[in-house]
Amino acid sequence: MQLELLAKALDAKLVGSGDIEITRIANLKTAAVGEISFLSDPRYRSVLTESQASAVIVREDDLAHVGGKAALVVSDPYVAFAKTAQLLDTTPPVAVGIAPSAVIDKTAVLGKNTAVGPNAVIGPGVVLGDNVQIGPGVIIGQNVKIGAFTKLYGNVSVYHDVEIGEHCLVQSGTVIGSDGFGYANERGRWLKIPQTGHVKIGSFVEIGACTCIDRGALDDTVIEDNVIIDNLCQIAHNVRIGSGTAVAGGTTFAGSVKIGRYCIIGGTSVFNGHIEICDGVTISGMCMVMRSIDKPGIYSSGIPAQTNKEWRLTASRVLHINDMYHKVNELERRLQALEGSSAK
Repeated sequence: MQLELLAKALDAKLVGSGDIEITRIANLKTAAVGEISFLSDPRYRSVLTESQASAVIVREDDLAHVGGKAALVVSDPYVAFAKTAQLLDTTPPVAVGIAPSAVIDKTAVLGKNTAVGPNAVIGPGVVLGDNVQIGPGVIIGQNVKIGAFTKLYGNVSVYHDVEIGEHCLVQSGTVIGSDGFGYANERGRWLKIPQTGHVKIGSFVEIGACTCIDRGALDDTVIEDNVIIDNLCQIAHNVRIGSGTAVAGGTTFAGSVKIGRYCIIGGTSVFNGHIEICDGVTISGMCMVMRSIDKPGIYSSGIPAQTNKEWRLTASRVLHINDMYHKVNELERRLQALEGSSAK
C-alpha cells in the first residue's frame, strides 16, 4: 500500500513522500526498507532515530526524532499500528467455498458467501449469516445461530442452541455450550443435572484457543459485545461478562459470576462463584477473587516471585501468623492495663 493511501485510511498527517510503497509493519529495531513501524513510548526515541524503516507512525511530539524518514502523525500511534496491521494483514481465510467433505444438514440455512472447510459438520436448524467462515473439523450443533462475518477456526465445537453475533472470531479448539458442572449428591452418588440454559455471545467478540464456555444450568451464559477472551480460559455456567471487558489467558470463572463492563482481568486469575464485579475494575495477574467488588480500581492478591530461600522463610512465617496474632493481642491487653494503672 502506498503511504499516501495509508495516511488517508488512518486519517493521519503525512510528512514526507506519499509514494513510498509499504509492504508490511515491523519492529522499530528490525524494520527494513519498505516497512513501517511505530513509536508509542517516548523512551525509545533513540531507537526511532536509528531505525531503517521507510516510514514511522508517531505523535506530533516525536516528529523531531524521526531522522528524516517519512512519518504518519496521529494522536495514538498504538491504535494506528493496530489499524495498519489490519490493512496489511496477510492471514489466509479460515475456509474458501464449501468443501466436498463437509456434512451440512438439509435444514441448515447458509448466508451469502458462506465458506465451510473440510470435514466440518453443520447440524439441523443451523443458521449462518453472510460471509461466515467455518474452518475444517468444526462441529456446529442443532439450532445454532451465527452472525455475519464471524469466523470459527479449525476444530471448534459449538453445542446446540448457542447464539454467536456478527464479526466474531473463535480460535481453534474452543468449546462453546458444553455442560455446566451441575450435580446433586444422593448418599455419595453424583446425579447429573441437565444443563438446559444456552450460551449467548454478542458481536465483535474474540475468543482464544482452547477456551471453554459452559451453557447455563437454567438461565443463559452471556458474553456481551466487544469482549476479548484469551486462550485456555474456563467460563462456567451462568457467567455474564459485560461489554468491552478483556480476559487474559488461563482465567477461571466459577458459576454465576457477573463481570461488569470495561474490566481488565489479568492472566490465571480465579473467581469464586456467585459474586459480582462492578464496571471498570482491573484485576492483576494470578489474583484470587473471593468476594464481590463494588468500587472501580485495581485489585491484586498474588505473591510476587522470590528466591526459594526467601519464599520458604515467608511460608514458614505465614504458618505461625495465628500464634503471632494472639500474642500481639495479649501484649496490647497488658499494655492497656499498665497505662490504666499509671493513669490512676
